[in-house]
Amino acid sequence: MDKHPVLVIGAHPDDEILGCGGTIARLAGEGHEVYVTVLGEGVTSRYGRPEEAETGLIMTLQENCLQASTLVHVKDVFTFNGPDNRFDTIPLLDLVKVIEGILDRVSPRVIYTHHGGDLNIDHRIVFQAVLTATRPVPGQSAKEIYTFEVPSSTDWSFQRFDPPFRPNVFMDISDTLDLKLKALSCYEGELRSFPHPRSIQAVEAAARRWGGLAGCEASEAFELIRAIR
Repeated sequence: MDKHPVLVIGAHPDDEILGCGGTIARLAGEGHEVYVTVLGEGVTSRYGRPEEAETGLIMTLQENCLQASTLVHVKDVFTFNGPDNRFDTIPLLDLVKVIEGILDRVSPRVIYTHHGGDLNIDHRIVFQAVLTATRPVPGQSAKEIYTFEVPSSTDWSFQRFDPPFRPNVFMDISDTLDLKLKALSCYEGELRSFPHPRSIQAVEAAARRWGGLAGCEASEAFELIRAIR
């Protein structure tokens, strides 16, 4: 089996596990080098003003990200402090340049990132920035781009944002679902009680549902944006 670098690009700490934690664990177990990039700090939007947020909370989330990444065997994690739920206040080019810098470092063949129709503004902007940074010009390493769903964002858009999420690729994570859930548990401050979509029970139920549709015990769903073979 051909081994190649894989890059997961998320807006906030926990997006990478919610969206494709089982896939990360499976690909890493198969010998692929999996890298994670988190572009935002994920905290300050909970306060009236960003400066009111405790610096320690940002550091805690980054530590959670490292702990979760270790559990699913990520090779390296790159974290940045983009303003939470305020990516629309910074130039798109700035995000594109950050992503291009990561691409230069790891030369991924496959990228997993947010879906363009999410309710969350940061997710939508990350999707646009990734597509911009990975334009299929000569020398571009990224040959396959997939988008994932994030509970309480992709689903809560109720397919009213274009484009709607239409998954057409399913990764069997029957053997790595437990690892995904353990990694998600590292984000104790981000989890919610059932029946919230971002609860352990709801995340497991979603994996079982997609698994049923794909003919396996558990699955993660993706929409293929581009594949160059």
